[in-house]
Amino acid sequence: MRRLISAISLLTILLCILCCVGANAQTRHGLDSIPVSAIVVNGDTIPSITLRIVEVVDQLPKKFRKQREQWTRLRNAVYVTYPYAKAAAKILKDVNSHLASLHDKRERKAYLATIEKQMKAQFGDKLENLSVYQGKILMKLINRETGENCYEIIKELKGGFSARVWQTVAFFFGGNLKSEYDRDEDKDIEAIVQEIEMYRGSRAYN
Repeated sequence: MRRLISAISLLTILLCILCCVGANAQTRHGLDSIPVSAIVVNGDTIPSITLRIVEVVDQLPKKFRKQREQWTRLRNAVYVTYPYAKAAAKILKDVNSHLASLHDKRERKAYLATIEKQMKAQFGDKLENLSVYQGKILMKLINRETGENCYEIIKELKGGFSARVWQTVAFFFGGNLKSEYDRDEDKDIEAIVQEIEMYRGSRAYN
């Protein structure tokens, strides 16, 4: 039942949020890959990651285990969803630019329908595998990358009525399309994003 709820909520909300993402939305390394630095040893390319220096003094106290579990859950969610947010921001910019050249309502509607169809074919299965929690993190990251919350994006692309409908759907599953990214409130998410960007910036093949 939980998987069904996740699929319904994400495929309705996120397909609308990401209706701007077309067939060219994948990054050079794929949306599900995490690029890392590498070294070459005797002609073989070996992944190489420099870990932070930590001091292990004792087994983690029980009272801190829940915090560690929460951090691990958040970190996994950001690693999974951040590439989607980056792709959405890039393609949203391109789509908005193209829509600015279309003045006929039928042409605009047909164009968005085509993009949405391509996106469903490419991302439907991947989004279906996200959890509701990951969907919430994705909405925050989309706001971080685009400067607009998901409600505003849907309203802009699909109209005010659609935005209100999807907001109602989101509310049913404990979400809020108007949720926004706050670098202070969401400092843990920001730290993880910076970690991802650090790994990307340290790639040996850049």
